Amino acid sequence: MTFGVFMHKDGSIYDDIPEVHYQFPKSYLSRAKRMVGDWIVYREPVKIPNSKGFFAVAKVEQIIPDPNVSDRFRAIIEQGSYLPFEPTVPHKIDGEPVERDLANAQAAVRPLSNSDFRRIVSLGLPDEEFLPREDGEEAENRVREVQTPFEIEHPIIQSLVSKKFRDRAFRRAVMSAYDGRCAVTGWKLVNGGGRLEAQAAHIKSVEHGGPHSVRNGLALSGTAHWMFDRGLIGMSDDLDIMIHRKVNDRDGVAAIINPTGKLLSAQRDSDRPHPQFLAWHREHHAFAG
Repeated sequence: MTFGVFMHKDGSIYDDIPEVHYQFPKSYLSRAKRMVGDWIVYREPVKIPNSKGFFAVAKVEQIIPDPNVSDRFRAIIEQGSYLPFEPTVPHKIDGEPVERDLANAQAAVRPLSNSDFRRIVSLGLPDEEFLPREDGEEAENRVREVQTPFEIEHPIIQSLVSKKFRDRAFRRAVMSAYDGRCAVTGWKLVNGGGRLEAQAAHIKSVEHGGPHSVRNGLALSGTAHWMFDRGLIGMSDDLDIMIHRKVNDRDGVAAIINPTGKLLSAQRDSDRPHPQFLAWHREHHAFAG
C-alpha cells in the first residue's frame, strides 16, 4: 500500500465525485491498485486559473471497473473518510513545490512519499492537537531520522479517523466557504467573543453515509439548521429554497428566508452543493415543495 495523488478538475471528461468515487483510465490501474486501503490527496491541476492546489484527503476502499465506460475504472472512496482542506494547499510555498518528489508530476494518478503526505495534510488540516509541537525543517528531519515511516504518519492517521478532529475540520471548511454567513437567512451574526452564530450542517447526514465535504455542507443559523435537519425546508438543484407542505407556519418560515428566495452560494463555484446530496435530502424528507 502507498499514499497517492489523484488529479481532479471540475467539468473534465471524467465522471468524478471526489467524495464518492474517482474515475481513471486503464493505464493507471496497476498504480491505483497499490493505493487500495491507504490515503490519497486530491489536487487540482496547476494550469487551472486560481487553482486550489491540494484540496482534500480521502481513503481508497476498492478499485472496480467503471459501470458506464469500458476501459475506465473507479477508485471507490471509503465512506466517511473524505475531508476537505481548509486552507487549501498551494502547489508552491515560497517558490518551493509542496509535493517535492515530482518524478511523476504529470500523471493524474501517482504515488506520494510519506514526507510529502505528512507535509500536505498538516498544511491543509492545521490543528494544535494534530501533530507534535515541533516546527521547522530541522525538527522534521530529526523525526524522520529516528522514526520509521509508519511512526511518522501515525499521528496523522489517528487524526484523520478521529470524529472530534473531523467535525472541527468540517466546520472550519464550511464556515470559510460561506464566510460565516447563513445560506438561508443571509445573517452573519457574531457574539461578543467573536464566535459565529452559524453552524456547519450536513445536507446528507453522516449517519446515512454523507461525507464531510463542503459540497455536502451548508452554513446555517441555529433555527435554519433545525428546520433543514427536520425537512421543513429544502433546496432544488437550482438552489431555490423550498418550504415543505407539512410546515404549519409558512409565513413565519418565509419571513426568515433571504429576499432572493435562493440559497446564498459559497464563495467558490466548486464548493456549491452537489445535486446528488440535495436530491437525497429531498427524497429522504418526502419533499414535494
